[in-house]
Amino acid sequence: MVDEQTFIAEVQAMERTLYRVARSYLPGWEQCADAVQEALSKAWAKRSTTNPEYFRAWLTRIVINECHNISRRRKRVLPAAEVHPPACASMDPVGPLRECLTALPEKLRTPLLLHYLEGFPLTDVARILRLPEGTVKSRLFSARKALKLQLEEEENDL
Repeated sequence: MVDEQTFIAEVQAMERTLYRVARSYLPGWEQCADAVQEALSKAWAKRSTTNPEYFRAWLTRIVINECHNISRRRKRVLPAAEVHPPACASMDPVGPLRECLTALPEKLRTPLLLHYLEGFPLTDVARILRLPEGTVKSRLFSARKALKLQLEEEENDL
């Protein structure tokens, strides 16, 4: 059982992580904010049923589920116009890396983000994604390989 104070402290410590995870699934910050807010609302209601030891993984999984829900709802709506990134985005020094990460399929991008950028151990990544640990290791290997190839292509194009 997670009490009110522990919940608040853990959420505050994880806030940036939750938004980064949501951003890896959703294109806009507004949608990310919606996903995180809805996940926190659901987690708050169920906080008494969770094991404090797995709180981080549990909450991250709820955010991922909410991102999937928002993506499904978004697919039902046809956009009136596509929004293009601002011209100053090309001056971003990590732009090529960000573009390569975004180009990775979700099943490769998510384990990479959770393990290397957010620092989750492999066991937690496996729990969050509901995959065997061996599958997570395989996807991390494939993601690193794909990322390396994309970055090499980007470098050759310069």
